[in-house]
Amino acid sequence: MNHTFPNAPQGWQPEDAKALANESDIELTDNHWSVIQALQEYFTKNESPNRRELTDALEERFHVIGGLKKLYILFPNGPIAQGCQLAGLEVPAGNIDKSFGSVV
Repeated sequence: MNHTFPNAPQGWQPEDAKALANESDIELTDNHWSVIQALQEYFTKNESPNRRELTDALEERFHVIGGLKKLYILFPNGPIAQGCQLAGLEVPAGNIDKSFGSVV
């Protein structure tokens, strides 16, 4: 891993992400670390993250590896929700929907 995290939240360490990923049976690859970096950078530049804008930014930034489809493979619980958790960031409102897929 040759990644640096200049936009990491205070107190966050890569080991924190590794521990959380391990709990979810995720082996962090360079692509995971790149998403973590991108999320941390986005949150540094955007005081009130907009879910739609963040989704679009991730799609654009990672389209070369397959966009959101690939990001959902990397982060099975969602690239924003799970990615933010691994990056030490507060998940933006509306990104965790426990009733996702229900018809109620």
